[in-house]
Amino acid sequence: MKFNRVFLIVLDSLGVGEASDALKYDDVGSNTLGHINDARNLFIPNLEKLGFLDTLKLSNKKDVDAYYTIASTNNPGKDTLNGHYEMMGIKITEPFKYFYKEGFPKELINEIERQTKRKVIGNVAASGTEIIQELGEQSIMEGSLIVYTSHDSVLQVAAHEKVIPVDMLYKYCEIIRRITTDNKWKVGRVIARPFVGRKKGEFKRTTGRRDFSLNPPYKSVLNYLQDHDLSVISIGKIYDIFNGQGITKKISSGTNKEGIDKILDIMDKKFTGLCFANLNDFDCLYGHRRDVNGYADAIEALDVEIPLMLNKLNPDDLLIITADHGNDPTFKGTDHTREYVPVIVYSSVFKEPKQLDKLPSLADVGATIAENFNVEKPAIGNSFLNKLK
Repeated sequence: MKFNRVFLIVLDSLGVGEASDALKYDDVGSNTLGHINDARNLFIPNLEKLGFLDTLKLSNKKDVDAYYTIASTNNPGKDTLNGHYEMMGIKITEPFKYFYKEGFPKELINEIERQTKRKVIGNVAASGTEIIQELGEQSIMEGSLIVYTSHDSVLQVAAHEKVIPVDMLYKYCEIIRRITTDNKWKVGRVIARPFVGRKKGEFKRTTGRRDFSLNPPYKSVLNYLQDHDLSVISIGKIYDIFNGQGITKKISSGTNKEGIDKILDIMDKKFTGLCFANLNDFDCLYGHRRDVNGYADAIEALDVEIPLMLNKLNPDDLLIITADHGNDPTFKGTDHTREYVPVIVYSSVFKEPKQLDKLPSLADVGATIAENFNVEKPAIGNSFLNKLK
């Protein structure tokens, strides 16, 4: 074992330029980090010192404190599930279904209504906080389920806690999860979204969210670590992405700030294994909403926290910062973008960190973690551990 603890942080959607197959996804010209930097001239001295901006051009800069490169994402979807699965060595052959353009098929809605015995309203791609204001009063009057989706492969179900108790909402979501295992409707996650409040403008989502995911199709690096009695600590939505498979400790977080605080807290704890965190504000608050300034502010806010992280790392710790896909806030539409993702690798013991060769797959990150802990090699990916000196 070269490193006792590995901290893997995913900056959700922070891509670094159109991928080689961007044309297939109609994403030619996308560049999340590049276009944000063009618009705002980012002030991120700490990330820059780690080679972060150099991932935009792979300039082989000498004066950096970390190894840096970019990786291809090869799974068929350009979303959270596809990116994280690939990162941990899982190749997806049967893509999940997405319904953000036209909503869910009438046949599926009819089946949900038949099995839950509840009317379904909504059936659009929407912001969860906005749709409960729009349809909350109707849902209360009718006892109906507000069903909506997003640009991820999800089916979300909102209901007022006083009308449909949370336990009942969970049962409905379990029913919907079973229905959507059918290939023609197979979504990655069904999400229960209870809310409270008296009227429009006052409705608020509660902390009773619950995700009903599919298990990964086979074992990932997370399972191999767990099988060898190593810690696998998840922060943010990592637990839900993998449906808890291979996770030994779940830590919930909402905002980027909460996630970073949880990471800093875990850095003070003794363990051997992986801490795997996702910072989701970049994607859900700024990428999809095409908010360039908000995205830029979030990157600069992360930069301020980087010295705190580095100061907490031990000589036998490894920090990897990457992303799962792109979501260029300057690009057309509101969808994710098919991009390369950055890979930053830091340890205080590195003698001469520099640019690494471009990684053919994001799975190389998981393969590197697996080799470090001497566990089984994942189904896809090749380790670059021997390049870290």
